[in-house]
Amino acid sequence: MSTSTERLSPQSLMTITVLIVSTFVVILNETIMNVALPVLMHEFSVSPDTIQWLATIFMLTMAVVIPTTGFLLQKLSTRKAFMLAMGLFTVGTILAAAAPGFSVLLIARVIQASGTAIMMPLLMTTILDLVPPERRGVLMGNVSIVISVAPAVGPTISGLILQFLSWRFMFIAVAPIAILALLIGAPRLGNEPGESRAPLSFVSLLLAVPGFGGLVYGLSRLSAAGFDASNAMILAGALICLVAFAFLQSRLQRNERALLDLRPFTYRPFTLGLLLMIFAMVALFGVIILLPMYFSNILGFETLTTGLILLPGGLLMGLLAPTVGRLFDKFGPAPLVVPGAALLVLVLLGYAVVLGPETAVWLLIVMHLVMSLGMALIFTPAFTTALNPLPHELHSHGSAVLSTLQQLGGALGTALVVGVVAASTTAKQAAGIPQPQASIEGFSAGFFVAAACGLAVLILGAMLGGKKVVVEPASEPGAVPADH
Repeated sequence: MSTSTERLSPQSLMTITVLIVSTFVVILNETIMNVALPVLMHEFSVSPDTIQWLATIFMLTMAVVIPTTGFLLQKLSTRKAFMLAMGLFTVGTILAAAAPGFSVLLIARVIQASGTAIMMPLLMTTILDLVPPERRGVLMGNVSIVISVAPAVGPTISGLILQFLSWRFMFIAVAPIAILALLIGAPRLGNEPGESRAPLSFVSLLLAVPGFGGLVYGLSRLSAAGFDASNAMILAGALICLVAFAFLQSRLQRNERALLDLRPFTYRPFTLGLLLMIFAMVALFGVIILLPMYFSNILGFETLTTGLILLPGGLLMGLLAPTVGRLFDKFGPAPLVVPGAALLVLVLLGYAVVLGPETAVWLLIVMHLVMSLGMALIFTPAFTTALNPLPHELHSHGSAVLSTLQQLGGALGTALVVGVVAASTTAKQAAGIPQPQASIEGFSAGFFVAAACGLAVLILGAMLGGKKVVVEPASEPGAVPADH
């Protein structure tokens, strides 16, 4: 890969642009469904537990498919991987728009998620392969729009659609964009054959499915069912499968047959950046879930009002992302992450302390804007620092690991804060506190937990240092890098 500072070729810019736009569209669908669940529950006459599967199955599919993408992207050309990802997503979107019943819509969500799971690692791997390390910050800034902004604005978009149109337009509006991206992108992407000829390890696959899928499912059930005996068994079984999976991959990577190569963990910046990303995702998804619940249950806002309050923050993250990327290229991670995490902690503590039935709307918007500024300063440095040191042969696997644990962080954040709110509210009511005040104090406990995750981001950000991390030379399978 080139390490010069010359401008990227038009072909490379076109490739990255197509992938960024396509990935934004597919990631948007991960949270666009959440606001529509009550509408769909009435539409299909199903229970709350049943309708929740439309969100859960998307997370489950992502968690199962993403770990295989490191292997997949080494087998397929960029064009074939893109066509597979966008093809699956487009078919799933069209099927969802026309779904005659709940079961068909559920299948459509599985197909959508399968395509989505491939796109994010494909985008990050392509940027790592095409862009020199000293210029990756600004390009990775655009990727952070996909990671943080798309999930944040998803509920706003679905709220606007549901206010005026049928739920089917959530998919009808997306389908032409997906088709256009497929038609424009496929002929313009590289079709060089994949570098790996290693066979698929079916034992690895059999361990990955219950391992990653069981962990996400168990976490998703925590917010509703709590830590009961059945959920404890699910989580314990998933962890056993993951330990066996990790042990098997460490043996297979010696002859380059690993489904998910774990050598990126031998790079300290990767591990630190990954941990930082997980805590940031826990905080982000916790807030994405808590704020709409608070606005609806405590303040009595309609879905559209909630979406409009949260929209400026999502747009701010998108506008700041390229600038943050350029600042990263100039100053490195710590000067950005540390103040960003400090702002995040302050706002989350503010939510825990000042939110109440009389809180002014303007204050809610300002607080969310400040929190969004903090998030914007965190995400680009986090995953750019994590991926920068990896040699070429670990790009796809590092991207797959990062995307997998990003999903787990989101699932953990949702389960953790919702579970804390529910448990705290129940405890306050049992202590004789009236229900409205008990709910407010329950939400405060949830925000305190999110603030603790923000504090972890602050500590890890300080450990990243101020220097930029450059790419390491290629390593032999099983070798330990110099900065280990």
